[in-house]
Amino acid sequence: GAIASKYRNAGQTCVCANRILVQDGVYDAFTKRLSEVAGAMKVANGFEQGAVIGPLIDMKAIEKVEAHIEDALKKGAKVALGGHRHALGGSFFEPTVLTDVTTDMVITREETFGPVAPLYRFKTEDEAIKMANDTEFGLAAYFYSRDIGRIWRVAEALEYGIVGINEGIISTEIAPFGGMKESGIGREGSKYGIEEFLEVKYLCMGGIDR
Repeated sequence: GAIASKYRNAGQTCVCANRILVQDGVYDAFTKRLSEVAGAMKVANGFEQGAVIGPLIDMKAIEKVEAHIEDALKKGAKVALGGHRHALGGSFFEPTVLTDVTTDMVITREETFGPVAPLYRFKTEDEAIKMANDTEFGLAAYFYSRDIGRIWRVAEALEYGIVGINEGIISTEIAPFGGMKESGIGREGSKYGIEEFLEVKYLCMGGIDR
């Protein structure tokens, strides 16, 4: 789930996870496993057999990724995986995992749009919800739980237009797609998306019986 929601298309989709919140009790184990799986992904030209991570769209995208990583490292984050331009050159960048990321870092406030997974610690459910909602954006969020009570509670508390629950791939044309806050208004997809393209007309009639 974390791999799919973060690294698909090298992190270049509007619903890629920009922040990954990890419960303190499993933080180290999660970091190790995520780094192992991300590190095993093949970085290559998309036409190559087995390619998983392709290039970023241009060199400006590379520079933005580097700036976010540099800022995070200056403020105390650590690199668990990657962190550099890929040996292939061009606009290829290594799948990257950052640990000890905090809310004062640029990567917390700006969308990276690259293959960088910043990991944040949380202890309680309330803390996680507060951290997740502490952003001006609100397009997509993801979380994992087997507790049905917690699932409903957290899903309703998250200020996002789309919420993936135990799923890393959430987009489908039969469901409404859209966000909250600075992620825009309106929806596309489903019957709600059709309504966005319609104009409501009000007719006021009188005097028919005269």
